[in-house]
Amino acid sequence: MNNSIFSFPLPANEPVKSYLEGSPERIALDAEIARLSSEVIDIPLVIGGKEVRTGNTGKVVMPHNHSHVLATYHKAGEKEVQMAIDAALAAHKQWSETDWRVRASIMLKAADLFAGKYRATINAACMLGQSKNIYQAEIDAVCELIDFLRYNVAFACKIYSTQPKSAYGQINSVEYRALEGFILAVTPFNFTSIASNLNMAPAMMGNTTVWKASTTAILSNYYVMKVFMEAGLPAGVVNFLCGQGSVIGGVALASPDLAGIHFTGSSATFNHLWKQVGENLHRYKSYPRLVGETGGKDFIFVHPSASVEAVSNAAFCGAFEFQGQKCSAASRMYAPKSLWGGILEGISRRAAEVKMGEVSDPQNFINAVIDEASFDNCASYIEYAKGASDAKIVVGGNYDKSVGYFVQPTVIETSNPHFKSMEEEIFGPILTVYVYDDDKLEEAIKDCESTSPYGLTGSVFAQDRLAAEKITEALRYCAGNFYINDKPTGAVVGMQPFGGSRASGTNDKAGGEYNLIRWVTPRTIKETLVSPVTYKYSYMD
Repeated sequence: MNNSIFSFPLPANEPVKSYLEGSPERIALDAEIARLSSEVIDIPLVIGGKEVRTGNTGKVVMPHNHSHVLATYHKAGEKEVQMAIDAALAAHKQWSETDWRVRASIMLKAADLFAGKYRATINAACMLGQSKNIYQAEIDAVCELIDFLRYNVAFACKIYSTQPKSAYGQINSVEYRALEGFILAVTPFNFTSIASNLNMAPAMMGNTTVWKASTTAILSNYYVMKVFMEAGLPAGVVNFLCGQGSVIGGVALASPDLAGIHFTGSSATFNHLWKQVGENLHRYKSYPRLVGETGGKDFIFVHPSASVEAVSNAAFCGAFEFQGQKCSAASRMYAPKSLWGGILEGISRRAAEVKMGEVSDPQNFINAVIDEASFDNCASYIEYAKGASDAKIVVGGNYDKSVGYFVQPTVIETSNPHFKSMEEEIFGPILTVYVYDDDKLEEAIKDCESTSPYGLTGSVFAQDRLAAEKITEALRYCAGNFYINDKPTGAVVGMQPFGGSRASGTNDKAGGEYNLIRWVTPRTIKETLVSPVTYKYSYMD
């Protein structure tokens, strides 16, 4: 028996590789892109460690070339969902009772496999299946994914080592038990790292999961699942399902063994799941833990003292990197009239410089949005702005889905702080700017605070540091992640734990111990060394 006491310190973040032409990582990535582009793979469900094929299939296509099929995938029906629940429950006892250091070793081995052997494969799958360029895939599908795995081990160590004090004649401890039942992990298309973490954060704490993968991220998610298995994750700890959300959710949420939901996606979907859980409360053995990161209408607030060039770059990158398909993407901006001309020039200059196209060309900064529904949604907001009397398109405004789902980076200028695209989440490369009079700064701050139902990310730009502090305080409930003189995106695991409240979720902060603590149910244990044998108080003698 290994009775040594382990301590896992906070790791260094995974370095981002450069992918310069001719570098080893670029050669390996180009080869994987060519390989995955030249084949059509068959993606099964993975239930209890076994591949399951239903014959009811769908297609995985490239968003930037939607006639190119990358894979077919098998859809789960009610039978397969129940099989996955049963597999998760069957694996629960052994996995939850496994020494946490063994669980940690599996997480760390998976991280090393992603960092080395499978780095090019995961990146290529993310690029082709989710239309991300090299840098975006490297940040998401590899570096952040690895960081989640490694940091979660250190966070778990911190949680397990948090123990109560003992007194003379007694020993006190807290056992951090896994939740009783299974976790439903509902994962998004836009970040492969999140898909991994929604399963592996609960798994690190001894839980087992039923994974409802996003239909538009199945290729990279399937390869992630295969790496989990190669790392030694026991059968049934994570069960990989593709298919219709209503089918998978309907069976999972009706199960008395539902212990929690780990979710990233739209506010509407999370609200629906929450309502279903409420209606089924009488069924459950325990109150399910609901952890969700949902929508956002993330902002940049510009003070008149701000640097024009800094704001221009932050607005451009914050709104248009990742095609605006980030929960944290800058979607609305409040700019003073005195600076707006210069800011607009800076954004326009950058928009004219960047190229848009497929991911195989590394010069393309802008790629495709994820699917036709997303494309059509973006187009509808652009057309609405074109026909509005209180708004105008000042950058971009074009779109084309003949080959791929391409939406040009677009800036809408409005004189109405409550214009449609200032309030509603779009999830695409569209930034709406309300230009305020410099002498109406306080009114603009109030508009920023009250306009959106969301509270995910936001930033303030001001060279006047006291003004920046004042605005930061005024907007303290507008964003769970707030930035001063930086774009409202780019949270790093271990540095800026991520999450928001209001309509943006439960703010349980992925990338910190706050999230992991939600996946345990503590048991306090007191051992009395010498038990008392009399009922009398001391003064009775």
